[in-house]
Amino acid sequence: MPLDFPTVAVALGTVFLISFTKGVLGGGFAILGIPLLALVMDPISAGALLAPLFCVTDIFALRYWRASTWSKPDLAVLVPAQLAGIGAGFLAMSLLDRRYVAIAIALVTLNFAGLWFWRGGKVTQQPRSTAKGLTAGFVSGVGSMLAHSGGPPVAMYLLPLGLPKAMYAGTTFLFFLVGNFTKVAPWLVLADPQPHLWLLMGLCLPMIPLGIWVGWREHERLDQRQLYRACYALLVVVAAKLLWDGVTAL
Repeated sequence: MPLDFPTVAVALGTVFLISFTKGVLGGGFAILGIPLLALVMDPISAGALLAPLFCVTDIFALRYWRASTWSKPDLAVLVPAQLAGIGAGFLAMSLLDRRYVAIAIALVTLNFAGLWFWRGGKVTQQPRSTAKGLTAGFVSGVGSMLAHSGGPPVAMYLLPLGLPKAMYAGTTFLFFLVGNFTKVAPWLVLADPQPHLWLLMGLCLPMIPLGIWVGWREHERLDQRQLYRACYALLVVVAAKLLWDGVTAL
């Protein structure tokens, strides 16, 4: 991988975009990172570049998404299930075809988001379900390892709860903070980053506080309905990308 202008430019833009979504929505859309970086480097190097940067992003974002924005009852169900899913994902990497995992998650997500828009896009509140939370957390952990698609399952659990916008974003943030720190070591072992990749990480660092700050300003401007529309719209984009990647790889 040459450390040329296109590589640096795409890396800077990608890290800014991911940091922006962390600031405005709390996270969940890091799936966009590896496909963008794959334009200028191989996917394994892209994952190794992003893994430590995700952790730095989470550290900076703690300034905005503090404990008062976390839905602790939901996290108590989601986080342990996510960790179990990450472990299962590692074990299943040699058994399951990632393309079919990506397609399945994409189809379920498109159906979920499509129904919300078809029903008028109303922010409603549904009762919590421990079974749904455990399933969402587990599938998110597995999908995160197999297809970098941990965002849609947890969003599909949290969005119908109708949480206040800051609590939705803060809960999403902490959920992915745990996952990101859990996965960083395996990614680095898998890729064995060379010095030029560490240098590129260093060049990307200034994009993190800038992106989070810009995203946070946008979060404060959005009302509840706008935030939920943005989340569901991004779910459609992410699911469409997953579906395309899975189908074209068959």
